[in-house]
Amino acid sequence: MESTTVRSSGILLHPTSLPGPHGIGSLGSHARAFVDFLNAAGQSLWQVLPLGPTGYGDSPYAALSTFAGNPLLIDLDTLVSEGLLLSSELAAAPKSTSRVDYCAVIPFKMAMLRLAAERFLTKASAERHAKLEAFQKEHAWWLEDYALFEAVKQAHGGKSIRVWDDDLRRRDPKALERAKKDLATDIQHRSVMQFLFFEQWGALRAYAHKRGVRIVGDVPIFVAFDSDAVWAKPELFKIDADLVPHVVAGVPPDYFSSTGQLWGNPLYDWEAHAKEGFAWWLDRMKMALSLADIVRLDHFRGFEAAWEVPADHVDARRGTWVKGPGDGFFDAIRAHFGGLPLIAEDLGLITDDVRSLRDRHQVPGMHVLQFGFGADDDRCYAPHRAERNTVVYTGTHDNDTTVGWFRTLPAKDRAFVQSYLNTSGASIHWAMIRAAFGTVADTVIVPMQDVLGLGSEARMNMPGQLGAWWAFRLTEQPHAAVAAKLRQLVELYERQPARALSEAQAA
Repeated sequence: MESTTVRSSGILLHPTSLPGPHGIGSLGSHARAFVDFLNAAGQSLWQVLPLGPTGYGDSPYAALSTFAGNPLLIDLDTLVSEGLLLSSELAAAPKSTSRVDYCAVIPFKMAMLRLAAERFLTKASAERHAKLEAFQKEHAWWLEDYALFEAVKQAHGGKSIRVWDDDLRRRDPKALERAKKDLATDIQHRSVMQFLFFEQWGALRAYAHKRGVRIVGDVPIFVAFDSDAVWAKPELFKIDADLVPHVVAGVPPDYFSSTGQLWGNPLYDWEAHAKEGFAWWLDRMKMALSLADIVRLDHFRGFEAAWEVPADHVDARRGTWVKGPGDGFFDAIRAHFGGLPLIAEDLGLITDDVRSLRDRHQVPGMHVLQFGFGADDDRCYAPHRAERNTVVYTGTHDNDTTVGWFRTLPAKDRAFVQSYLNTSGASIHWAMIRAAFGTVADTVIVPMQDVLGLGSEARMNMPGQLGAWWAFRLTEQPHAAVAAKLRQLVELYERQPARALSEAQAA
């Protein structure tokens, strides 16, 4: 994302967190109502987390697929209107609360989607079948591997590829042909689900564009070990013929964890990627930019150097920095797409080499205000230290909410925040939002939890910890008074309000 003179702002909220029925947010009427809220609030950006199908732990950063969409986001009411489901069949849906109960949502929603897929295949019109076939043809380059991967995984009781039958794990051609034949129904159902996801997401994105809202997507640097990418393209990763990694990804001890974060993702063989002109990554970015207008590139520092940890270690304290692809990677993206519509997630242990890589390619980094008030750091993230070509956040999905963060600060730090922001702390979230909007940064993005002044109970994730994360939900659409307050800040700090995008702008 090149620096421009336009000052803009937006909201961070993953679609799973939208209000509505059936236990989890979706891409239907409630998503469109949220876009209407963004428009009324003058916000021109909606940032989401990765949209891929989630696996164990429900993290969107550990998706089962590099290219597929998350079927749990498909709106069931839309399928009722299309005659693929009956309203009565949705009566057993999990209760909608302020948390997603994935253990209840997944079996219910997948059963409904399989039923809808079967009805589509047997009852849909010729026109709809033609659209499905066109989608399957256009996306065959990833869809066939993904659908087969999901079907084989289901046939193995949902277990990781580590414990699949040897011939399937190693993609023996005869075993693959048998699986395609034996699992043909499930494969077709998975394909229809992807068609429905992309159709609904495309309609939602078009709706957002008409209301002047661009989508900020998110591409994790690494893929999950248990994913279609590792299974279909093992030669691109540092793993052996049995798909066993000897080193895995993580980060050393940092703000979030004293023992570092041991993510466990397989690491890339960047030489193999470079030899094929980064073709797999270009495909990945092509998909990301078909779903979003700007892409937040997660763990940007890993493109300069990544923290490699031996696979048998229990934490990430003992690892090695190993060089990434550097300039060659970004040169390839720029040449292919004619620009770099990116935001660099440049948090954590950032060196001069990482900053230099970011700045050479003019990719805006992230400036998180919560990190700017510690007594023992150089306060480089304080509001007055923000620069133009950055994206300022009050916090991110990995932070506590601003209210929760403020409540748990040591008394000395809390007093300093009150002094700096000239607030008693009673409305600390609005004081932080105002400070963010007032910075010189071209772009400001605020988590929805901060706009609503929610506490730690609304935190989306705790880095490095498994548990009941990624579950936060709104129980209702934000009120008009909240929209009015945000719009007032947009006007006060000259951040361009949402305006309908022309076809050229949306392209």
